[in-house]
Amino acid sequence: MSQKVRLRRLRYNKIVRDLVEDTHLRPQDLIYPIFVCEGSNIKKEINSMPGQFQVSIDNLSSICNRLLDLNVKSVILFGVPDKKDGEGKVAQDENGIVQRAIQEIKKINSDILVIVDLCHCQYTTHGHCGTIENGDVDNDKTVTNLGLQAISLAKAGADVIAPSDMMDGRVNHLRTVLDKNNFEKLPIFSYSVKYASAFYGPFRDAAENSPQSGDRKSYQMNYKNSIEALREAETDINEGADALIIKPAMSYLDIIYRVKSKFNIPVIAYNVSGEYSMVKSATEKKWIDKNIILEILTSMKRAGANAIITYHAIEIADYLNNN
Repeated sequence: MSQKVRLRRLRYNKIVRDLVEDTHLRPQDLIYPIFVCEGSNIKKEINSMPGQFQVSIDNLSSICNRLLDLNVKSVILFGVPDKKDGEGKVAQDENGIVQRAIQEIKKINSDILVIVDLCHCQYTTHGHCGTIENGDVDNDKTVTNLGLQAISLAKAGADVIAPSDMMDGRVNHLRTVLDKNNFEKLPIFSYSVKYASAFYGPFRDAAENSPQSGDRKSYQMNYKNSIEALREAETDINEGADALIIKPAMSYLDIIYRVKSKFNIPVIAYNVSGEYSMVKSATEKKWIDKNIILEILTSMKRAGANAIITYHAIEIADYLNNN
C-alpha cells in the first residue's frame, strides 16, 4: 500500500511521542484542598473520600512539606469550625480556623500559595452559603458579609481569595473592599461557573456543610445550561476576577473548553469530591487501572484548564516525579 501520510510514525518511539505531546500535566499545575478542623493531633479520615482527612493545624506541617517535596506549590483551605451561626459571621473572626491555618502555613514555608475558599456554608447553622431571609439566601446581605470575611482572610496572609458562593455582584464588591483596604494586589479566583451538582456529596461530609433544608439551586447553576456559564464568566471578568474556577470538571469539559476559548483568562478546573471518590473507590477495588486518574486530569488540561484543584494531587505528583 502506498501511503505517504502515516500518523503512526510519530507513535512508535516513546521519545518521539514525548517530543510531540501538546498537553502537559506538571506537579505545579495541581492545587491540593485541605480541610482544617479545630483541636490538636487530629487526622480524621473522611468516610466518603478514601485517603482524605480533616486535619488540625498542628498537622499542617507534614502535609505542606510533603507537597513541597513533590513540587506541588499551592493549597486551597476549607475550614471546619466548631462554632456556627445563622449568618456565618464566625468566618470573619481574626482567630478563626482558616485565619490561623493561613498563618501556620506561612510559618512553615512562605512560598506556599495559600488560596482560601470564600463561602459561608461551613459556618452557618443551616448549611446554606449565605444569610437566610424569608426562606431564601439574601444576595446582598450575603455579599456584604463575604466582604468582611475576605478582609479578615487577607489580613491573615491569604495569597488568593476564591469566592464560591455564587451570589450576584460578589466579585465587584470583593474587589472594591479589598482595594479600599490596601489589598489591591490580592487576586480573586472566582468560582464563576459552579453547577448545582450531585458530585458534591462527599465534600459535604468533609466540610460538614449539608443544607439543613432545601437545596442550593436558587444560586448554583442548572447543569443543563452552557450559555449561562459564559454569561457568569463574562460578568465576573468584568467585575474584576483574575482567574475563573469551573466546578465540577470531569463531566463539564465542554464548559472548560468554551470558557477558555471565549475569554483570554486563566481557568482552573475543580476535580470535585464525587469525581475523586468514584475513581478512588474503583481503583482500590481494581475495577479500573489507577492510570485513569492521570488520563482524567490530562483531559482537563487538554480542555483548556491552566491548573486543577484535585484531591489526587499527592498521588499524581508522586507519579509525575518518578515517571
